[in-house]
Amino acid sequence: MDDEPQGSFTSREALFYHETIRPGKLEVVATKPMTSQRDLSLAYSPGVAVPVEAIAADPSLAARYTAKANLVAVISNGSAILGLGNLGALASKPVMEGKAVLFKRFADVDSIDIELATEDPQAFIDAVALMEPTFGGINLEDIKAPECFIIEAALRERMNIPVMHDDQHGTAIIAVAGLINACHLTGRDLSEVKMVVNGAGASALACTALVKSVGVPHENVIVCDRSGPIYPGRADVDQWKSAHAVETDARSLEEALKGADIFLGLSAAGALKPEWVEHMADKPIIFAMANPVPEIMPDEAKAVRPDAIIATGRSDFPNQVNNVLGFPFIFRGALDVQATTINEEMKVAAAQAIAQLARERVPEEVASAYGRNHKFGTDYIIPAPFDPRLIEVVSSAVAKAAMDSGVAQAQIEDFEQYRLALRSRLNPTTAVLAGVYNEAKNNPRRMVFAEAEEDVVLRAAIQYRDFGYGEPILVGRTKAVLDKLHQLSVSDPGGFEIQNSADSEHVPAMVEFLYKRLQRRGYTERDVRRMVNQERNVFAALLVALGHGHGMISGLTRTFAQTAKEINRVIDPKPDALPFGIHMMIGKNHTTFLADTTINERPDADELAIIARETAAVARRMGHEPRVAFLSYSTFGNPSGQWLGKIREAVAILDREGCDFEYEGEMAPDAALNPNVMKLYPFSRLSAPANVLIMPGLQSANLSAKLLRELGANTTVGPMLIGMEKPVQIVPMTAAAPDVLTLAVLSSAGIVG
Repeated sequence: MDDEPQGSFTSREALFYHETIRPGKLEVVATKPMTSQRDLSLAYSPGVAVPVEAIAADPSLAARYTAKANLVAVISNGSAILGLGNLGALASKPVMEGKAVLFKRFADVDSIDIELATEDPQAFIDAVALMEPTFGGINLEDIKAPECFIIEAALRERMNIPVMHDDQHGTAIIAVAGLINACHLTGRDLSEVKMVVNGAGASALACTALVKSVGVPHENVIVCDRSGPIYPGRADVDQWKSAHAVETDARSLEEALKGADIFLGLSAAGALKPEWVEHMADKPIIFAMANPVPEIMPDEAKAVRPDAIIATGRSDFPNQVNNVLGFPFIFRGALDVQATTINEEMKVAAAQAIAQLARERVPEEVASAYGRNHKFGTDYIIPAPFDPRLIEVVSSAVAKAAMDSGVAQAQIEDFEQYRLALRSRLNPTTAVLAGVYNEAKNNPRRMVFAEAEEDVVLRAAIQYRDFGYGEPILVGRTKAVLDKLHQLSVSDPGGFEIQNSADSEHVPAMVEFLYKRLQRRGYTERDVRRMVNQERNVFAALLVALGHGHGMISGLTRTFAQTAKEINRVIDPKPDALPFGIHMMIGKNHTTFLADTTINERPDADELAIIARETAAVARRMGHEPRVAFLSYSTFGNPSGQWLGKIREAVAILDREGCDFEYEGEMAPDAALNPNVMKLYPFSRLSAPANVLIMPGLQSANLSAKLLRELGANTTVGPMLIGMEKPVQIVPMTAAAPDVLTLAVLSSAGIVG
């Protein structure tokens, strides 16, 4: 099982992901301080009695004093896990944990997974209904039909909080958003289209119902199951299928498709034949959403109908119908107005909001991260999953629909303020990083891993290949690297390219190249040959310099300075560039860039200006509008000192150059980051707290980065090396495999380097 391929990764990699750091994907984190006896008294006894009594007197106050209003349960019995079938409640736990993580990642909704060991619908209903006091919403998941219809209907009736079976309605909302835009592009009126639905399970019937809610007439939709079209009087259909029966002479999917405008499939691979597509209407709309293999592959459909608009459930084709575009934001909006249900009006509002968003200009950071120009058209009718605008656009539309339809218990008075609050919930870096990883998959590159005998480096290299980012080149002793690959249970150790200086065919060219560089720096040809054979960083850098790899990763077995010295023998800085390092500190709601943290001990004014300009550019590529602060012990001359001149001159240089970002200095950290302190300086050019911090020297920069990494609740990326003529990254000696992988992908995608 460990070596079975699973798309762009292996089973072994998937198990490693879920096992390492700590088992599973969730943890519970306290939101209040727990550092003193007073804290404990307030959190529990006796202080907790006060909110208890308040809630007992007024139940609505639970939303104010507890986590209930931001807490969703993801609940399943494992009877229909993904495409794997009925594997039971316990086996569904990884999926439910994953869904809970997506709630948090995309909409800042706290979520917990609950797996119920029963296939008795009534027992399931009773168990969930009893938990109403705990949660603000219920997300049902992976429950087989027809039980899922019974369970959802009963819980919606019994519970006074939002309940949604995402397999049904999440898919329906995204599919309908895409259909709205496909009809818009092809000049169709929803009230006139003829549609064929293939599949009559939970998702297909939910799509059919929502399509009718947005204006497609009941009689214009033919639903087909394995036995063909569902028509009145057919004996073998249940009550849920029969609700969508229509009069038709068609008795097969092929017959139903003649002249149809739309095919919507949630059925099985290969269910739609190319010759049937030929007989559809002009500019046919084909949503082939069976996973992992759609009813028809896009290239097959395009071969017979080049004018078709095609959507699938897969990320490797345009127009992915992905539930993550919907459910986090639908619950976000529902929770924020304390809705008692998720009704049809809210689902329609979500679909329309998603459709409208796809028609708007894509933000630069999203386009840059994905590496292509997303623009509304036949290959872009559904927004990218990592578009940071989804949370504000969809959530606010859902919240407003809940208010307008009378199911909201709380009101939003100012929707502009609400949208601003939604934007601030998420850090755009996380969305852009996800896009960067996607871009690396779309443009895979060869990356040299210079220390492949190290477990950490080798794990990162394996993931680099298995996740589809490109081909790793492993530098090390051949037998030692192969032994390590066997130890890590790699199924095809021989499939990796290993470069060993003892027998590499590239050594003669390397010696010639390096001797020309170093012969006037005191090195003989013998010195150069020994260097190539004995110093892995030199050998790895030469692989890059000679074009055998796009970039390189090193640093685990040498200090930063020693590694940089070895690489600099081979690779120069970019012309007119200044090499320097950036640490990116990622918190829940912020990202801060610190520079220069690695190279320039006492940068002069010109160098500080370059560091500021280049770091601002990296920040912008990572989705942030840069606000640069030149840090000092002094804020605008108070206290005075002899080391302030170069900082003031750096600011003057940017003034003369005319930069397109905010910058200010000299200033102490609190004046750059604390809004209350910033108010003392109304003349400051920073409109908000700084997110790019330019340090006055290497000592303060490196100390600050390491202190924040050790003491702060931040994720640290870096140091990221900027300004070399080839993509070179030097990781800390304490780096873990994910750190090495992140820098490799950032270099491959051209975000840093």
